Amino acid sequence: MPKAETRYAIDPATTKTLDTEQLRSHFHIGGLFVEGEIKLVYSHYDRLVIGGAVPGNGTLTLDKVPETGTASFLERRELGVLNIGDPGQVTVGGAAHTLNRGEILYIGMGNGDVEFSGAGRFYILSAPAHRACPTKLVRLDEAKKVPLGSKEQANERVIYQFLHPDVVETCQLVMGYTQFIPGSIWNTMPAHVHDRRMEAYLYFDLPEDQRVIHLMGEPSQTRHIVMANEEAVISPPWSIHSGVGTAAYTFCWAMAGDNIDFTDMDMVPMGNLR
Repeated sequence: MPKAETRYAIDPATTKTLDTEQLRSHFHIGGLFVEGEIKLVYSHYDRLVIGGAVPGNGTLTLDKVPETGTASFLERRELGVLNIGDPGQVTVGGAAHTLNRGEILYIGMGNGDVEFSGAGRFYILSAPAHRACPTKLVRLDEAKKVPLGSKEQANERVIYQFLHPDVVETCQLVMGYTQFIPGSIWNTMPAHVHDRRMEAYLYFDLPEDQRVIHLMGEPSQTRHIVMANEEAVISPPWSIHSGVGTAAYTFCWAMAGDNIDFTDMDMVPMGNLR
């Protein structure tokens, strides 16, 4: 039975008083991908669960998680699974789905246990749900691709929208990832906030000796967290979420909250950042 580490929500006034280690203890998530284990973090921001599963030579089962207070994890939740490793299998409702690298499986509420097997490195995101939507595997060529940015601003990238109203039906979970063209390092700048939804990032495809500087906080009180490969970060609804890397990287973004409108955001003028 997997247990989850709990992260409590804190307000902007408290956040700006934190030192580096305190900031990391609230928002930074490391050690998600441990062979033979399911690792979970239960965030009190919109009750999002962030996790990793690396089956290795065995099979891992996501069933009851005490922190949700339900008989099974998916009793009142939906789930998105991204494979960032070699091909692996996710079995749900008696059906086995093979996920290649970069593919995402959506699992609707009420589907019972989820099994992970094979050589995959599975990134897990789960949000509360009030209705059941069909389980669906979204291949890379089925994702909605949105090119953005420019070489001149060092932010040339492609957004891949997987769990998005134009691609697959979900209750509230929105999920995808952004890949950078070599030479580009900035994501989500100019920055924005969306007070109606929280967000989580997973940084991956980053060389082990390189780092991403993740920016967060109120626009007038920004802070930074240094991120290594395959580390995640929680972004509160009141916070900007932006980053710059020392090399090209990919990041998985996921949102939960009041709506599933990808464009529901409040832009922050560059001159307002401090």
